[in-house]
Amino acid sequence: MKAKKRAVVASGKRKTAVARAVIRRGQGRVRINKVPLEIHQPEMARLKIQEALALAGEKATKVDIDVNVHGGGIMGQADAIRTAVARGLVSFYKDDDLESLLRNYDRTLIVPDIRRKLPKKPLGRGARKMRQKSYR
Repeated sequence: MKAKKRAVVASGKRKTAVARAVIRRGQGRVRINKVPLEIHQPEMARLKIQEALALAGEKATKVDIDVNVHGGGIMGQADAIRTAVARGLVSFYKDDDLESLLRNYDRTLIVPDIRRKLPKKPLGRGARKMRQKSYR
């Protein structure tokens, strides 16, 4: 009897961007919204995503990672993707050493960043900027 294929689903969030990563055994392919990571643009976002894969090293080359991401901007999506990938690798391998390595490098690889935009206030143009008052 064949061994059952195992897949792990992990999620990551940043601002309003949400990423879901599906990790299964494979040849090290990484796809973001069905597009290979090698041609993902812009380059800064691609390098940010590759940090988690570079730190995992050999373990990242033995799995295929499919990521679906929506919402937010380009860099918010990149942060959400790297969190989802790092959390997925840790849960796929059940490796505490890998988790501590990622957490020591950058805590937001494992723990999502919960900061959000401040809401707009009355009499203002945004969260902090206010219209000038005149007293004369």
